[in-house]
Amino acid sequence: MLQLKKGLNLESLRQPLKTALVTASRLGAEGVEINARTQLHPATMSRTAIRHFLKTLGDLNLSVAAIHFPTRRTYGDIEDLERRIDATKAAMSMAYELGCNVVCNRIGNTPEQGTDARQTMVEALTDIGMHAHKCGAWLAAQSDNDDGQKLLGLMEELPLNSLKVDFDPAALLMRQQPVTETMKALAEHVAHFRARDAVQDLSVGKTSEVQLGRGSVDWSALLGLLEEKGYQGFLTVQRDAESGAIEQCGESLEYLDQLFQ
Repeated sequence: MLQLKKGLNLESLRQPLKTALVTASRLGAEGVEINARTQLHPATMSRTAIRHFLKTLGDLNLSVAAIHFPTRRTYGDIEDLERRIDATKAAMSMAYELGCNVVCNRIGNTPEQGTDARQTMVEALTDIGMHAHKCGAWLAAQSDNDDGQKLLGLMEELPLNSLKVDFDPAALLMRQQPVTETMKALAEHVAHFRARDAVQDLSVGKTSEVQLGRGSVDWSALLGLLEEKGYQGFLTVQRDAESGAIEQCGESLEYLDQLFQ
């Protein structure tokens, strides 16, 4: 049976890190997603800093659901690639020390087979995957750029268990991708799940993120597929609201409770 583990993306709260941790705990989150560029920096997280941060989490009954490590360029872009790979590895090592096994990032659109960009991406992700096996935390590709079959095809070119998936149903909807079909293709590789919703506004022909439960995501289908594959990770609320973010995050966490009743 799928177990509810409620996560919260701290950036959604629009608060300083320490304040956001307290708010997340108060709202009922069990885990938090932290940005490793703007909130915690691997280069400054000494063993002492790690211990202090884990103590803070423990006092608030929180754990780290995921580390978000956004990069400006993709893993198929050769410019500054080695630096990008090394920085990703550092974020993965920090994640493991914080008791987390997933680092989320957009890897970029899957390049066409036979191109230099494809070969570059495969080599970069293979290198990162080898580090994952050593350190115990994996890179999870955000699922919003390609359909599931394209991403799955790329993963099949990598050594076994080199890359995971960060599944974002709202981002898929906003990019006109089939959500349930994408989940069917990728479910066994999902290491992190973003609890986000979206709906299409037919009057303007645009799909926008909305409050959890008010959009077009088929939650029963997605959660059922995760259950079939034995998913054990977090369902992490992320809300990109300009105002009322704290209240909306709290309501989203409550909605997750309702889904599992």
